[in-house]
Order: sequence, then structure tokens, then C-alpha cells
Amino acid sequence: MSDSAPGFDLSDLLRRTADGDQEAFASVYAQTCKRVYGLVLRVIKNAAITAEVVQEVYLMLWTTAGQFDAGRGSPQSWIFTLAHRRAVDRVRSEQSATGRDTAYSQRAAAVKEDSIEETVHHTLMSESVRKCLASLTERQAEAINLAYYGGLTYVEVAETLQIKLPTAKSRIQAGLTRLRDALEADGYDSHSR
Repeated sequence: MSDSAPGFDLSDLLRRTADGDQEAFASVYAQTCKRVYGLVLRVIKNAAITAEVVQEVYLMLWTTAGQFDAGRGSPQSWIFTLAHRRAVDRVRSEQSATGRDTAYSQRAAAVKEDSIEETVHHTLMSESVRKCLASLTERQAEAINLAYYGGLTYVEVAETLQIKLPTAKSRIQAGLTRLRDALEADGYDSHSR
């Protein structure tokens, strides 16, 4: 069948396409593909993606040709509207994907920077705490180690060290005060982190 066969305008070809006529569909494609491609390319501005979208447009046209209503407009307008909508949808989809990728990259970079900063801070803080622990008296260090690293209560610290409860509390409090002063002298403000 030729494109210029009498009696087969685009409206007729769309009706036949809706009935599954592959030759009619081939004629619709032949009559419209260059303009559809040009329209989609102007919206998308990428030849490879344009080719994909044009295929999607004609697949959509093949499956929805029965929805064409000549009373609402010309067949060309209907086809170009399908193409334009599909092209715009693809652009939005690409922009959304790019936005998600950018946001993810920014969040990942921020997390990486934060975790590096936290690791460095933790390492420096640990070194400083170890140095400060060395400045405690042996009795203070022993009481603090039992309470904070051993997880013992004041009563348990007193029993373990075989000292009175007020003495255990006093050693721990004095040791913590000394640690705080040593950390502040090292540049770690107890309220800054």
C-alpha cells in the first residue's frame, strides 16, 4: 500500500491500526516519523534518548490508536501530542534521576566528611584521655577504671577496693575533676562536643 493511496488519510490509517492492521501502522509511521523525531529531539536534545522515546511513542500509538477521536482534533495533532508528552515525561524523569543522584552524592560526601572528622576527633580525644588518665593518682585511676571501664557502681567499687563508700566516691569524683581539668588544658572543652 502506498502512502498516497486514495481514501487512506491518517484518520483512516489510525482506525485500521486500532484494528491491528500492521500495514496501516507502517503507513502512519512513514507519514509521521520524521516530524515526530524532530519534535522529540527538540525537547530532549539527545539523539540516543530521542530514538528510544520515538520507539515508545510508536508503541504507545500502536496500543492506543483506538483512542483517537477525530472530533477532538486532527490525527497529526493527536500523534504530536503523544510524542510531546512522552518527551516531556522522559526529560522530567531524567532530571529527577539526576537530582536524586546529585542529592545522594552530596549526602554521601557529607557523611564521609562527618565520619572522617568524627574519627579524627575520637582518635585525638582517646589519646588525650589516655594521657590524662596517666596524670591521675594510682588510687584515682583504679577507682575510675572500675567504675567507668568495669561498669561497677560506687558500692561495688568500694567493696572491690575494700574501702569505705565515701572514700570510693571521693576518689572517683577527684579523678573525674582532674580528668576534666586535664582535658580542658589539652583544648577539649567539656561542653563543646
